[in-house]
Amino acid sequence: MRPMRLLRAVALIEGASLLALVCIAVPLKHLAGFSGAVSLMGPVHGMAFLMYLWVVVNTVSGEDWSKREITRMLLAAVIPGGAFLNAGFMARKDWALQQGDSTADDAAKP
Repeated sequence: MRPMRLLRAVALIEGASLLALVCIAVPLKHLAGFSGAVSLMGPVHGMAFLMYLWVVVNTVSGEDWSKREITRMLLAAVIPGGAFLNAGFMARKDWALQQGDSTADDAAKP
């Protein structure tokens, strides 16, 4: 599997687990007194987050990434929904890397 395809897949898994934790498990704990949801989703999201960080480090070390792009990838992991908002950027970056261009932001411009 290509590094960017793996990164996009892991980002979506991490993003979905964060949304499930924040939007489902935490409200269940505080509104319904059901702490089991957080006990289940917390470790699942923790492992997904660590896997995402590992894949980001492996992906950016093998290609030409700017500090701004790396920062964007890391910030997207801590903002609920950030992985989904960042999906377009990752697709442009993947296309730019395949074309041999290192700037995904330039690839999106006409």
